[in-house]
Amino acid sequence: MDAVEPVHLSCLPCGQPLHINGVCDGNRSPTTFFTICGAMSTFLRALLVAAALLLLVFPRAGADAKAEDDHHGKIRYKNHVHGYHLKGHHGTFKSGKWELAHATFYGGSDGSQTRGLPFSPLLSTCCLCLPSRTSRAGNSIHAEGACGYEDTVTEGYGLQTAAMSTALFNDGLTCGACFEIKCVNDKEWCKPGHPSIFVTGTNLCPPNYYQSSDNGGWCNPPRVHFDLTQPAYLQIAQYKAGIVPVAYRRVPCKKRGGIRFTISGNPYFLLVLVWNVAGAGDVHNMQIKGNKVAWTAMSRNWGQRWQTNVDLTGQSLSFRVTASDGRRSTSWHITPRNWQIGQTYEGKNFKF
Repeated sequence: MDAVEPVHLSCLPCGQPLHINGVCDGNRSPTTFFTICGAMSTFLRALLVAAALLLLVFPRAGADAKAEDDHHGKIRYKNHVHGYHLKGHHGTFKSGKWELAHATFYGGSDGSQTRGLPFSPLLSTCCLCLPSRTSRAGNSIHAEGACGYEDTVTEGYGLQTAAMSTALFNDGLTCGACFEIKCVNDKEWCKPGHPSIFVTGTNLCPPNYYQSSDNGGWCNPPRVHFDLTQPAYLQIAQYKAGIVPVAYRRVPCKKRGGIRFTISGNPYFLLVLVWNVAGAGDVHNMQIKGNKVAWTAMSRNWGQRWQTNVDLTGQSLSFRVTASDGRRSTSWHITPRNWQIGQTYEGKNFKF
């Protein structure tokens, strides 16, 4: 059975927090804290004693459950959008149900201002133009869009991309997800036959609270809105329409080759951009392992850039990603021991 790290409690003056497994990450506040004083301290001590007695009486419960999970290799769980999926590298991502939204476009006919390169004030034609996200690494400032992609064309997403409203963006967790979109309920402006396009969510359409959500503030919560590249938009609607009603659904991402891991930062603060993810497309959890270091959870810096402060210099690296549907993909030792900052390495992808 895995060793359990003890939690030490002490009574503090009222109003001072006691951190229990607190995590401080840059500007983030500790994720878990309690204020303990007076009689509460006595209660918690009693609770810990009771918990310790239970562990003595049932020492095998956790181990047996873990062994059962490992033996079967997969766990079924309920997903609120897509129904039941298999946890682990099994099965395929299933398309979701159709929903209604709106769409418009930003950027020019060549899509050059939509590729995730340094911020363009054209995002969006109907939103308040603010940098979607900047991050400081060392003395340099990067502006790769809210999902962290550097160039969606060279990274394989092409111009079939969309900036998502806050409701879709989910604080960056939806970055990399794929959608089928078609113009509906507007005979004047929809293309004949209501053709579908397939796009990847690669950026955020920021809200514009200076305008109402039905008159310019199209990306204001809780509206579901897609800001498409102009080439993608013109496949489903007329240029002069501006904004059109659409139907959309999540679909499996179909990618060539394996998942890509691009390393940036420095040896003491690694940032890893995860891209070209098939299946669900959006990564919700990531771990890293060196040949001398056990699996270590990475925290999400922004979009699909994940970070760790563990020094893995001189070690071959393995990565384990968990997608939004719960499936996992593990890429073992895909880097040499002399891996370099700025390099991209290819791992194992999901089925689609």
